[in-house]
Amino acid sequence: MYKFSKLFIKNLLFAVLFIILFTLMAFVLVKEHAQTETNQHQHTIHLLANQLGDNSGNIKKTATDLNNFLTKTYQYQSLLVKNNNTVFLSYDNKQTAWLNSQLGTPKYMVVNPSDLQVTYQLDFSPLVHFVLTLIAVIAALSILFALTSAKLNHKLQSKIFRLISKQIANELAQINKPEYSNKRNFKSDDLDIPVLTEGIAEIKTMMVSQLKNTANLEVKAHIDSLTGVENRNRFVQFFENTIMKDSPLSFGVLLITRCTELQNINKVEGYSSGDKYLVNIANILKAAISSKPSYKIFRLNSSDFATVIPNEKLKPAEEFANELTLQFNQYQQKSGYESVAYTGLVSFDKCKPLGELLALADTGVSVAQTQKANSWYTETDTAILTSSGKNLGTQNWRDEINNVINNQSIKLLVQPIQPSGRNSRVYGEILARFMNSNGDMLPPTTFFAMAEKLDKIVDVDKLIIDTAIDEITTKNLLGNSYGINISSRSINNEHFIIWLERKLLREPAAAPRLIFEISEFGLQQNIKMAKRVVDMLHRVGSRVTVERFGVGLTSFKFFRDLTPDFIKMDSSYTRDIDDDKNNQYFLRLMIDLAHRLSINVLAEGIESQEEKHTLEKLFIDGCQGYYVGKPVPL
Repeated sequence: MYKFSKLFIKNLLFAVLFIILFTLMAFVLVKEHAQTETNQHQHTIHLLANQLGDNSGNIKKTATDLNNFLTKTYQYQSLLVKNNNTVFLSYDNKQTAWLNSQLGTPKYMVVNPSDLQVTYQLDFSPLVHFVLTLIAVIAALSILFALTSAKLNHKLQSKIFRLISKQIANELAQINKPEYSNKRNFKSDDLDIPVLTEGIAEIKTMMVSQLKNTANLEVKAHIDSLTGVENRNRFVQFFENTIMKDSPLSFGVLLITRCTELQNINKVEGYSSGDKYLVNIANILKAAISSKPSYKIFRLNSSDFATVIPNEKLKPAEEFANELTLQFNQYQQKSGYESVAYTGLVSFDKCKPLGELLALADTGVSVAQTQKANSWYTETDTAILTSSGKNLGTQNWRDEINNVINNQSIKLLVQPIQPSGRNSRVYGEILARFMNSNGDMLPPTTFFAMAEKLDKIVDVDKLIIDTAIDEITTKNLLGNSYGINISSRSINNEHFIIWLERKLLREPAAAPRLIFEISEFGLQQNIKMAKRVVDMLHRVGSRVTVERFGVGLTSFKFFRDLTPDFIKMDSSYTRDIDDDKNNQYFLRLMIDLAHRLSINVLAEGIESQEEKHTLEKLFIDGCQGYYVGKPVPL
């Protein structure tokens, strides 16, 4: 039996080894984090300073704007911004100099075209202090564990030793009895007991081993060999046994994540690259649920993953989808792919069959693919599966879309954009609503998603433009201006651009009253084509709005060359703007830069008086949303 001191020393050695390994790992992680933050900071300075420098000949104003943004956004150990011998900002915290010097040396960069020299070193002292505190707590807990474990082990060993000693003493007492020593004839059963016990133990060991092998085979049958996540068979089994039957899991959210680049990667780079891409996506999903033990991931087919979020409402699931989008965006930047993956969400309960859930989630993926790269969409409109008493599958959607196009089953609404000043030039945005063969309205978002999926979106865009021009001229609405959305697919379609130019040339009265809204994502797909489209629209007298602005990394230099008339900020920047100081500062900066280029800035998704008032103080040119005005018939 080990003495208490030996047990304690043994446990203490393990504790010290664990503390050393944890400290080394923490130092490496802190150093990697510092390097990542420094690189991101350098990229931010380049991007912001180039935009400021491109649009301001006043270097002092550029430096002031840059200083304001940097000091409000980052924490520095040292920061020096100057131009030749003129110092615009100088800051140095001597107290944390040694600590931050261990994480990297000061960085020097020249920001063009302003020729500003920026020397900086970020302050990571709060993070280091937190890590040191964490190491101290881990060390204390490890030593306490070593002491407690040693005491418990010593106590347990002492108890076992006493029991064994007592048993031996009893056996010796029995042997020393006279009747025991005079006993000569042993029963055969007495001789066989050790052999029988040994045989039973061997059989038991074999049975346990066989059960383990059977369990391992069952696990392998339900695990995807490439990604290491559970497969479709396990997903169906999980859904039927855990969700449909009586269990604590009564509701939740299902996410379908589609790896949209797989086919292209297999074709261009080979199947090994495609496998690596799938493994990376699976690792992102695994990392995302690592802190959420109740979440489950399955691989449904070659390109689709399913994530089950049990007993959660849509809001936490949408926050999780936002986390996935951020991770997919980072992977996209590293890989250089056009996109990585899109996600569709649908809530479930015990009443919804699995086929219906998968169909709704698939539609959500289709909707997400019409938005920005790697986005997600929550499909809540179950009517698309029960409309007219039948399941609107792919073929049904194809028939409905063809019916809309052939019969021009479309109604137009207009949602106003309210100007913030007397001199602001704004317009009303035209919204299309489509009717099915029974005269019922089809869900517009899903309609556009399915038209995109079935390669009908160009024909739908033509239908909307034709109908809008006809109604504007027929109803003599030429005194106002109207915005019409054009999909990314149409903007990059050569035949559509030729058709649109001829259409607008034949309508000289209506063309100057039209503003065509194109997403920033759509313009970025083919910059050369985007410049050609904008020039053509300006040539015929129409104007251009870049919508969903701010979701990409497009610089203002690109928009200066593109010369749009409006930009419409993405709703992620305007939502709750009255409480978000960071978005207020960013938006004010964007508005100032846009106005220098004679571009009007619009805000969408305005839902409260506080949001509208805050945006007006930031000198926004126009506001759009249900608070400002709901869609009405054209």
